[in-house]
Amino acid sequence: MARTVRDAALESRAARGRLKARGKPYYRTLEPGLVHLGYRKPLAGAGKWVVRHYVGRQRYDVETIAIADDYSDADGVAILSYRQAQAKARERMVARAHHAAGKRGPLTVRDAMEAYFEFLDAHRKTGAEARIRAGAFILPALGDTEVQSLTPEQIRKWHTDLAKAPARARTSPGSKQQYRQRDDSADGVRRRRATVNNILRILKAALNLAWREGRTPSDAAWRRVTPFKAVNVARARYLTTSECRRLINACRPDFRNLVQAALATGARVGELAALRVSDFNGDSGTVHIRTSKTGKERHVVLNDEGHALFVSLTVGRSRNALLLAKADGSPWTKSSQAEPMAKACAHARIEPPANFHSLRHSYASLSIMAGMPLMVVARNLGHASTKMVEAHYGHLAPSYVRDAVRRSAPRFGFKPGKVTSLR
Repeated sequence: MARTVRDAALESRAARGRLKARGKPYYRTLEPGLVHLGYRKPLAGAGKWVVRHYVGRQRYDVETIAIADDYSDADGVAILSYRQAQAKARERMVARAHHAAGKRGPLTVRDAMEAYFEFLDAHRKTGAEARIRAGAFILPALGDTEVQSLTPEQIRKWHTDLAKAPARARTSPGSKQQYRQRDDSADGVRRRRATVNNILRILKAALNLAWREGRTPSDAAWRRVTPFKAVNVARARYLTTSECRRLINACRPDFRNLVQAALATGARVGELAALRVSDFNGDSGTVHIRTSKTGKERHVVLNDEGHALFVSLTVGRSRNALLLAKADGSPWTKSSQAEPMAKACAHARIEPPANFHSLRHSYASLSIMAGMPLMVVARNLGHASTKMVEAHYGHLAPSYVRDAVRRSAPRFGFKPGKVTSLR
């Protein structure tokens, strides 16, 4: 077993937390002249482990291998401790050496997935989500199967069986996997099939990459497997304007700032958590989203109310300070907002309770119903086209058909009852 190289500046969360954020990683030599393990410290959020491989003539290849366990516990796959990152770095060194020497065994699904993760890390924002889903659903069933021996029937059975299985529940590391009670309602089946389609998409993307690179002779096996149809479009839950006001009033002060910023921009919680004071431009009335789900930056245009909100959040503060932080100064995370959101919904009597992502739906839905063009909504939300906006919110947009029906459809003198809703 390889010896763990000690480094007081990288071994613990606390030590890494004291490092200054910078673009150049903090490196530690593992094998002199061959491989170095690095830690890249961002301005906000968890850092990332990178490996620098020597390729000759004073040149190096640098690859990201995982997220550091700065905030979440290491899982050995997507989130690694310092010790686990060293082991992963050495694995990558050996794999590259074998590849360079021409030592290649039969390509397995696991090999194809690893190559795909490396591609995502190099050409996309991150491969973390794909790693987690593959580790849970693809590799246990298909990981050791040779790609060349895959059959449509084998992939189709795996896809179908996965859709019939109950959803996984959050389980402590090292414990037996727990599952939620299976929801056999029509919407429950639809949601499960939509999730399984996304997992199939990850598998196909990895296998297609292997095929394009000439590592397998045919793509026929997985090309013949089709995803479940008509499962991806769900009616987006949104809050009414009065519900939004009640929710804001029910929030604790630091969480209220986050909720108001979400309703003013339609941004995701991760995008908001990464904002710095300097990302708000008071002259143009825009917020610069640097860290997004797609990896692309965008500028969200604010209305007058949103502009005033961000002025109040930034006035007199350091440009490098977190724009939206918790009361103790620590950054918001995707998980830390769940509890205050649930409490605010309970106090505001919002039934059923809304999750934080529904604030993004609320921004889009209320904007469209007020007449904002779909392209403008898509641009503020960070979509490349109106396709996603039309799928989720198109039924809310003013249209020629709707106006014509309301103007011309026959009327029969219906007499409504005396009971009406309070608005």
